[in-house]
Amino acid sequence: MDKSSSFYNLDPEKVLRSAENAGFFPTGEFTQLNSYENRVFDIKLEEPFEKGSYNKNVIAKFYRPGRWSKEAILEEHDFLLSLKAEGIPAVAPLMQGHDLTLTEVDGMYVAFFPKVLGRMPQEFLGEDYKKVGRLMAQVHNVGARKMAPHRPVLDTSYYGGWETLDNLQDWITPELCQRYNTAAEDILYAIDDNFDKSEFIRIHGDCHKGNLLNNGQQFFLVDFDDFVNGPVIQDFWMLLSGDEDAISEERDLIISGYEELREFPDHQWAWIPMLRGLRILMYAGWIAKRWDDPSFPRLFPEFNTYRYWAEEVEALEKIAWKINP
Repeated sequence: MDKSSSFYNLDPEKVLRSAENAGFFPTGEFTQLNSYENRVFDIKLEEPFEKGSYNKNVIAKFYRPGRWSKEAILEEHDFLLSLKAEGIPAVAPLMQGHDLTLTEVDGMYVAFFPKVLGRMPQEFLGEDYKKVGRLMAQVHNVGARKMAPHRPVLDTSYYGGWETLDNLQDWITPELCQRYNTAAEDILYAIDDNFDKSEFIRIHGDCHKGNLLNNGQQFFLVDFDDFVNGPVIQDFWMLLSGDEDAISEERDLIISGYEELREFPDHQWAWIPMLRGLRILMYAGWIAKRWDDPSFPRLFPEFNTYRYWAEEVEALEKIAWKINP
């Protein structure tokens, strides 16, 4: 309770003190950034944090207590630092002295990242898909070197899987519960039957356009908070337009860029509907799990209404029918 209370009520003094303790020199000016899961702040510094740099801002990330263990967070940082060492554009954590990327403040883990500027792409042109494909191949070449034993595995053991479905039973509108469970079970059984964990590597895990930015020169990745061991296709399907007529061309372009550096497992394209269904379950389970957070009932006021669950049932049934026509 003390950790949660500190997390929900982070005050300016604590935010600035954490930056000072990490070896930075804040001016006292900072802005809280949008983040449902963590608490993230853009802090202005008196001087650049690196020699030869003009960047006078750092991003402080206070991890939600109880979500990740220290070991799991350090595996995220290790992956990011490995990418940085290879010159791969992903935003890695800054050292806070004594070669540490993580400190603890009032029971909360805190990391600092450089502030980077970039725009979320509204749409990809043909060459953009090839660039994204090459970038993800670079990330996956590093990701394939070892596993992350303290991070989740993206299958039905993950928090969108069987345990989540059990936890949702008290939330689903009773009139829709049977339909919801039938569709969800069809999807989860299909994942159990089709996913091969021997193919899993370390991946970004939440690669959508909001986490793939462009600074005018190149694409780069941010926010590895959902970094997992999983199938490489997870890092692609959310980038596609969703237009059935365009997906084939988009897929060919991404693969052409990817396969310049790494072979693509073509059979995983068939896993996209199952991953889409898993994400729907995961999202509902996440809201239910966070309902005690005072901000969540305000952010998701329809979560415990008939309308919300009717839309969820319809989405899951469409996927289940596609998997098992």
